[in-house]
Order: sequence, then structure tokens, then C-alpha cells
Amino acid sequence: MELSVLVNKFDIPGRLVTINPTGTGNVNDTYLAIFRNTFDEQQVILQRINRAVFEKPELIMDNLRLLISHAHRKLEKEVVDSDRVWQMPKLINTREGGDFYVDERGDYWRVITKVASATAFDETQGPEHAAECGAVLAHFHKLVFDLDTEELHDPLPGFHITPRYLERYDATIATPGGAERLNASMEARRLAKFIENRRDFVHVLQDAIKSGELTLRVMHGDPKVNNIMIDDFTGKGTAMIDLDTVSPGLVHYDFGDAVRSICNPAGEEELNLNKVVFDMDLCMAFCKGYLSQANEFMTEADHRHLFNSIRLITFELGLRFFQDYLAGNVYFKTRHPEQNLNRARVQFRLCESIESRERMIKDMLKALA
Repeated sequence: MELSVLVNKFDIPGRLVTINPTGTGNVNDTYLAIFRNTFDEQQVILQRINRAVFEKPELIMDNLRLLISHAHRKLEKEVVDSDRVWQMPKLINTREGGDFYVDERGDYWRVITKVASATAFDETQGPEHAAECGAVLAHFHKLVFDLDTEELHDPLPGFHITPRYLERYDATIATPGGAERLNASMEARRLAKFIENRRDFVHVLQDAIKSGELTLRVMHGDPKVNNIMIDDFTGKGTAMIDLDTVSPGLVHYDFGDAVRSICNPAGEEELNLNKVVFDMDLCMAFCKGYLSQANEFMTEADHRHLFNSIRLITFELGLRFFQDYLAGNVYFKTRHPEQNLNRARVQFRLCESIESRERMIKDMLKALA
């Protein structure tokens, strides 16, 4: 079915002017559609939910419906006293009244409003940008702090549970295809050794949950820098986007993933590993922005595990990229066969950089607590 036909299944005023691919996400297919009439223009986002990743798209839509309703009520109340206009996308219904459309192939499509006059950057623009990213994530966590986790579905069971990714990796290298890819590359064998040297560490956050030190809250699930919208005119953060992974979890997963993303100016696709360095100035700025608001709900135990979260999530993403490479690139979108291998190289190099700065990061976090 043509995209123009698909997007017109939704109740959007005006005439479709253009529809084109947008964004740099690794999972869903995303398009920007522009509708116009004689006095107005509306820009919307059309997305096909990747069923290879999200086996039950209807659960994601249930979560979005609940999250957006909860958040919009709170945003309306705080708008008068806020230093900015916080935004969150709104679902647009189909012409039949539903909030998603299933095509003849069984693919799920949805349309959401585009966050107005804002940009999500693929790389950190500097300390001020990093601080705003921290403020946006902390605001999101405060926004959903009183949302009952029991009401949310878990769209990706096991997501951000690092020991399970290690189990999946072990299963992959035990297959003929995985073993062949591992043994065919000296670089792959080097990354495998990197993993072996950190096996004991992968349980650190799960052990904290089991002991009662940390408790599950609502997490975003993918708060990297290009999911944080910055107002084009004021320079202030305005919204979190890409909400499919919102689920019960640890705020530490979000915190660590955001720091990982924001404090690596080289990005996830860098080919020259010498450019992959954890930037302490960006880390300081982000943490100031985040903890200026998050200290309201963070416990002493929460603070103790912040460094662990930065190191673990960086390691975890490298592990996921590497496992996907060994499995034949079945999860993350790739443009060439070695892309996930290089992505893993970048994350493991970043993990090393974080480990070498452990004392500096912990001292900085303690000073901001």
C-alpha cells in the first residue's frame, strides 16, 4: 500500500502535500507528512511499528494511550509556572476512530503529531545542550513518577536486563553461524575477550533490585540524545520522543543510557576509535541538569548506583550490537554487514573510557547529590 494511501487512513485535516522518510532510528520506519489547507499546515509523523522487534504492537499503543493521557493532564497544570512550554506528541485517530491502522500484510501503522519548532540532534552540541538534555529527562521522570507501573505493559520483556543479553550472546556464539562469524574476525575475538573480562559486573543493577536497594519506576527506555527535542528558538529542552520503550524499569537505565549517548561526541557510527572518548565536561553539564530536578525523587541508594548505570548500559549496548552482528544482523537496521560490529567496537571503547574515569565521575556525582 502506498504511503499516501496509508496516511490518509488517519483523520488529518487538509490535503497531503508531501511525505518523506525522516529520523535516524534503528527500529521503526518513520515518515514526515505535511498536510495543508487554505489557512493552516499540519506536520505529522507516520510510523510502521517493527513487528520483528515489538511482537505485540497493540501493547505499545495501549502504553502510549495511557502515557499521553497522564502526561497531558499534568503538563496543562504546570504550564503557568514553568520556564518553558513542555511538549508531548498526541496520537491522531484513524477515520474509523482507532489510534492505529493494520494493513493487508498485518503491519501496524500510527500517526502522531510532530513536536513543533524543535530539533533532535544526532550529536551533543556542547555543555549547554547536555544540561538541557538532563533537564528534559529529569522532567520526564517527574512527569511519570506517579504513573502506576502495574498499568503499563512491558513491550520488550527483558529489555535492559543485562544478564539476559549475556545469555543471548552465549547462545549465539554456540550456534554454527555465530561461531563462524566470531572465529572469522580477529576484531570479533578481541571484543569477545572484552566481554569475558566483565562477566561478573553485568549483574550489578539486577542484584540491587533483588536486595531492595533499587525499585522499579516508569522509564523511557531509549533516552539517547536524538530522542530529546530542543526548542529551535529558546534553546531549552521541550520533549522526549520515541516512546515505544516506555515501561516499568529503573530510572538508572535511562540515566546511564542518556549519559552514554550525550558524552560521546563521536557518536555510535564512528570508525576511528581514537575519537571515541567519554567527555567529562558534557557529563558534568548533563548531571547538573538532571540532578537539579531528579534529587526530588532519588534516594541515597539511587545515587550510589549512578556510576554503575553509566558503565553498565554502555557495556550492554555494545554487547547487544555484537550479539546482533554474530546472529546475522536481525535486530538493528544496518547498511552493510559489518556495521553492528563497528557499533560494538565504539561502545566497548567508550566503556573503557568510562572505566578509566571512575573516580572523577563518582566524585562529581557525589558533589551534585
